[in-house]
Amino acid sequence: MLRSNGVFAMKLLTKREVRDRVCYSPQHIARLEKVGLFPKRVQLGPNRVGWVEDEIDAWIMDRIETRDRS
Repeated sequence: MLRSNGVFAMKLLTKREVRDRVCYSPQHIARLEKVGLFPKRVQLGPNRVGWVEDEIDAWIMDRIETRDRS
């Protein structure tokens, strides 16, 4: 994402925000990540993770495009 001042800004989503966007349980998200079918989490600290919002949005758009091609 490019801000108006020309600086790139990236938003990270929490586990709850990702869960709410994709309607999957945290366990299912972890299974999809493990086999490479979902964007990988970013380790922020020993007990904190996040997902790049743009990657989650792209994953959702891919699902929509796949649906529309069928």
